[in-house]
Amino acid sequence: MGLFVPLFLHTVLIHTAIVVARVTTTYKVVELGLPVIWIGIITAGYSLLPIFFAVPLGRFIDRGFDSLATRIGSALLLVSTIAFWLLPPNAGTLFVATVVLGVSQLACMAGHQMISIRAGRTVRGRDAIFGYHMVAIATGQALGPLTIGLLSGEASVPPTGLLFTIAVALSAAGLVVSLFLPPAADAGAKDRVRSSATLTDLLGIRGLVAYLVASVITITGLDLIVVYMPLLGHERGIDASTIGLLLAVRAASSMMARLVYVPMVEWLGRMPLTYLTMLGPAVAFAVIASPSPLWLMFGALIVCGIGLGISATLTLSGVVDLAPLDARATAMSLRLTGNRLGQMIIPFGASLIAAATGTAGIFLLIGATLAGSAGGVWWSRSRRDD
Repeated sequence: MGLFVPLFLHTVLIHTAIVVARVTTTYKVVELGLPVIWIGIITAGYSLLPIFFAVPLGRFIDRGFDSLATRIGSALLLVSTIAFWLLPPNAGTLFVATVVLGVSQLACMAGHQMISIRAGRTVRGRDAIFGYHMVAIATGQALGPLTIGLLSGEASVPPTGLLFTIAVALSAAGLVVSLFLPPAADAGAKDRVRSSATLTDLLGIRGLVAYLVASVITITGLDLIVVYMPLLGHERGIDASTIGLLLAVRAASSMMARLVYVPMVEWLGRMPLTYLTMLGPAVAFAVIASPSPLWLMFGALIVCGIGLGISATLTLSGVVDLAPLDARATAMSLRLTGNRLGQMIIPFGASLIAAATGTAGIFLLIGATLAGSAGGVWWSRSRRDD
């Protein structure tokens, strides 16, 4: 309990601050009248440095420095939100602050994942902790949009200055809570065994690449909902408070699904549940892309929340199960590297699609990649069975 409570609270605070900052950044681009391609460039910046830092960070955490990583990430998050809040608003400032925001999220997430493993010692206990950890993430992702919606009223663009101020306050609280995350007993010990597993060794593990690819697609799908739903709402004349409610419903449905994650795995099995929770959102994204009534968009986002919430958790636990004990943080950081590559390349391509076809084309792209990834998981599973 001494480890779980601060972990849960820190995760909620960090993700609430990140969602508030990222959604507000999209609205700030609209407010400044910048071309839509800047949303893709700024979103790609979120993943720029994590691509290079993720694996070295994993090696660092494998030496027992998971708590220190979360503190570093919390400090960087505070720096980033202060930059959003105080620096002159322009495309360059938003890009640089977003780059720092991406590094802060990487450090916090990598530390959280390893602390979760420490908190859950058995396989079933680890599944439960991962489920609750994902509930904490979903809680933050729900509170962020709700905050934006409550402060927006019927305006198409919310009060960005006030929202950035709230992100600073949440980041400061997260930094304080991070001080209560105890380090591993042997953190930094000279006799701690270092993994001999290379990246090639890890990628050669059967089934690991399939989980990594599925992780990239599901996490990027969740990410692009946060980034591009405000723009879709602006195009269709949907006010910011309703967009905030749509995003909150998506996050709340993820949270509820993750609460029953362990019994669902035991009932359906990992692989069938993976197929189901990727194909369902693929159809839902197509619904969002179509000129659907608002009630149908709410239903589609509930399907996305349930499906992507569970499939993202499955990819995390799958990587942990397959990785060697002394290289788990490295394997999870490899997963984060893949996620960041997807979050950098796909949003930039998506912004080009948005410039040509409108935001709806982005959601069609996400749905198609999810369906393709589900097929890839099935193919990989068939080969492993053979």
